[in-house]
Amino acid sequence: MALEDAKTQVDQAFTRQSLRGLSHENAFGGAVSFLRRRYSKDLSGVDLAVTGVPFDQAVTHRTGPRFGPRALREASTLQPYDPPYGWGYDPLSTLSVVDYGDLAFDYAKTAAFPGALTEHIRGILAAGAGSITLGGDHFITLPILRAYAEKFGPLSVIHFDAHSDLWQDDDPDRIDHGTFMYKAVREGLVDVSRSLQIGIRTECDDYLGMPYIDARTVHEKGATWVVEQAKSAVGDHPVYITFDIDALDPAFAPGTGTPVWGGLASWQVAAILRDLAGINLIGGDVVEVSPPFDPTGATAVAGAHVAMELIALYGWTRR
Repeated sequence: MALEDAKTQVDQAFTRQSLRGLSHENAFGGAVSFLRRRYSKDLSGVDLAVTGVPFDQAVTHRTGPRFGPRALREASTLQPYDPPYGWGYDPLSTLSVVDYGDLAFDYAKTAAFPGALTEHIRGILAAGAGSITLGGDHFITLPILRAYAEKFGPLSVIHFDAHSDLWQDDDPDRIDHGTFMYKAVREGLVDVSRSLQIGIRTECDDYLGMPYIDARTVHEKGATWVVEQAKSAVGDHPVYITFDIDALDPAFAPGTGTPVWGGLASWQVAAILRDLAGINLIGGDVVEVSPPFDPTGATAVAGAHVAMELIALYGWTRR
């Protein structure tokens, strides 16, 4: 950390001049944006837009993911002093990254929400940027994938989760965090032959051909083996990563609406994400951080690190 810079840097969410570079603002003060990036709706020359989606329709047990984007931004203030450990490069100096703010939507018109989110992401992609989205419950990934598939065609998806979210749901009007992947596959947004789910530890009657590695297998075979399977599955196809924080064991991330024991440790996720370097990542999200159920903030810290790793992955092939 550059202590001299901390004496003068403050409120860089609004005052920073460059879209690139580390930030040495005091973590405990100042206006909060993700990684102290500048808030901006101008995407000219932007490589990556971080955006929040504070949507929480109905999680299985504990509501609160609507507060996830706010908590992830606050937790991220601990990170922008140094490049992320182990990558060997600084994505914040390599990429032009902005905090694009949150999606605006009418909370009383739930049926209009999916279209509003798809249009929001569509605008980011049309400007030539990628998106890293802070959720919000896991339903948000479906409208995001619709925008991405419009541009890139059927996507490879690496899906970290305790749940497959492939439970049958053929009602197009239902907005459900537990069936978003079923609908994404049925709509042809996801190429299951080039995708993979990681960390699964709940039952599903029909995986619709989606390959998965359950949590026990991750523990037994290790991060290196998991990465080999993932890279083999996606090849050089455009990849979207969606990360439900309950992929982590509740010991590492208690602040989620759907905790399931036996999950991944934070060190396993750190190793897997780091070693995925080289995949053709085009976007990603972190969802289901529910800060009301974790007063320690550990869940938000984990989610903020995941988002930083996604940024590093995005920048790896664009260095």
